[in-house]
Amino acid sequence: MNTTQLLNFNGTTCVRLCAGGYEALVAYEIGSNVIRLRDNKNGVEFFRFDASNPADVIRQSPEVWGLPTLYLPNRFADGVLKTSDAVYQLPVNEKAPYNNHIHGFLHKRVHEVVEHSADNNCAWLKTRYVYDENDEFFQYLPVSFVAEYTFTLSENGLEQNIKFINTSNVVLPMSLASHTAINAPFVDGAKESDIRLTVPIGKKCELNERCLPTEKLKSLTMYDLEYKTGNKCPVLQVCDNDMYTADYTDLDHEKFYGIIAEDIASGKKLGYEVSQQYKFWIIWNDRGFNHYFCPEPMTAMIDAPNLSLPADVTGYCEVKPGESFETHQRFFTKL
Repeated sequence: MNTTQLLNFNGTTCVRLCAGGYEALVAYEIGSNVIRLRDNKNGVEFFRFDASNPADVIRQSPEVWGLPTLYLPNRFADGVLKTSDAVYQLPVNEKAPYNNHIHGFLHKRVHEVVEHSADNNCAWLKTRYVYDENDEFFQYLPVSFVAEYTFTLSENGLEQNIKFINTSNVVLPMSLASHTAINAPFVDGAKESDIRLTVPIGKKCELNERCLPTEKLKSLTMYDLEYKTGNKCPVLQVCDNDMYTADYTDLDHEKFYGIIAEDIASGKKLGYEVSQQYKFWIIWNDRGFNHYFCPEPMTAMIDAPNLSLPADVTGYCEVKPGESFETHQRFFTKL
């Protein structure tokens, strides 16, 4: 039977969804983070999760647990954000030698539950965050919006839809990312060394010593091609902000826009499909030995609005007053 329920997880109220053999735990008080997604039938733990983890630990570093949604994601040089109708000065929260603003605020906010329910097909949850002058970040970015999240759990896995509605009278800069923390190993009883990651990539986005784009798009090296061919072990070695343009791969002889992680010993696969608004992937694994890795889909390049590259290259876009921006992603198991 498909169900939803409110429960307390180690100090924060969550909504638990159960459907189609999957179980999800959404911490709406911590940025609508999906702190757990599990395929109970096949023994797959999708995200970095610890059942004994105090909620305060997640609050302190929400970027490295579960499925946090970042707005504004990644880095802005010196905290500067240039839009077509304004220049905003964001706080520099990444220390020297980087001196950037990093990761925004949305994943740290207390969101509200709009509804949660289930039927014979699926279980679902809708959450929302209203960003206005009541948010302390508004002094830096005075552009009001509403962020709406819809999570749907079924035999097709977990689907997440995010919609931003610009409620201000100026343009809303749009760059969105998920700092997705995949458990290593993600199959019960498996070995980390048996994980192989496929990331369909086009060009390498060169970064400088401040982790900002040089604006050079480079051809792929042998190291990079391991992602494309599915031979990359994304842990037990350092993957540090490997940034690429996104492309298609094949899954079961069909075009697939997303990444695939496989446990080669069991043949179990974790699929992570994203909508075409996500034009880039960044792979990061916290030095490689902390039992998780982050394939991060981004709608725009790091520092995108400040670059001289055209918007159709950087992915940066702006949402006009009264208009909206929407993205979609899905997680599922393949045997």
